Amino acid sequence: MPSISDELKTAMADAAADVEKVMALLLPDKGLAEQRLFDAMRYGALGGGKRLRPFLLISAARLFGVAEKSSCRTAAAIEFVHCYSLIHDDLPAMDNSDLRRARPTVHKAFDDATAVLAGDALLTYAFEILADPQTHEDPNVRCNLVAALARAAGANGMVGGQMLDLVAETSPLDIGAITRLQRMKTGELIAFSCEAGAILGKAAPPQRHALRAYAHDLGLAFQIIDDLLDAESSEEKTGKSVGRDEQAGKATFVSILGAGRARAQANLLAQQAARHLNIFDGRARHLEQVARFVVEREF
Repeated sequence: MPSISDELKTAMADAAADVEKVMALLLPDKGLAEQRLFDAMRYGALGGGKRLRPFLLISAARLFGVAEKSSCRTAAAIEFVHCYSLIHDDLPAMDNSDLRRARPTVHKAFDDATAVLAGDALLTYAFEILADPQTHEDPNVRCNLVAALARAAGANGMVGGQMLDLVAETSPLDIGAITRLQRMKTGELIAFSCEAGAILGKAAPPQRHALRAYAHDLGLAFQIIDDLLDAESSEEKTGKSVGRDEQAGKATFVSILGAGRARAQANLLAQQAARHLNIFDGRARHLEQVARFVVEREF
């Protein structure tokens, strides 16, 4: 009988492989004059990463019997948005990172301008995918997906959170402001990943709200562990540059709470996240396991 961690590891690997295939099909080698752009998009999006957001979406969608094609295409769109954010995050004007997923960042492998364009292209392509009838036959579902992703990724979500992250380099933030920053920067896209499964399945409001509440707690726990890894781990383990927050003088959960209290808070949030799933009577086992994975991960 496999352990819970083995079961989750297998399920995540299977989902990642399925989504990777869809992403690769959506990003073909075109052989055009602008091929360098497509090469950078493929480099930044394929061949690495936890694919956590796609796994959350696919797991949530299965609760409502959503077709695999619909969930995988939507998951690919979410991952394209996530990858765009990483490409832009790594730029010299932002975090100025040289390493991502254990290899040079896009702006290092190509150049700054190409990295900007690759991120732009991945972001806009995500909305094209969600608006395509191949993603879902119901135009209302497609419109709801587009609107929800726009909110999660835009000025009131991920992009606004990134702006607050830049502000944090020059202005001291208290724990409330840092919590808001991370809910916007990380939590909103994670929340959309879970909620999108419910949108695809035309779920009842209580189920949709439960998934969103779960995802918000999960996203905050995820970011606290990210702060801990940045402060305590190594490039070899994480596959990306570490120590950036301290170098930039940013206030984080770790710098304010200390490592012990920050880890305890992450565990509390993960437990709270799992309790939101009680409405599904044990059918959301993989999502419950992800809450544990998020706080126990080392990368």
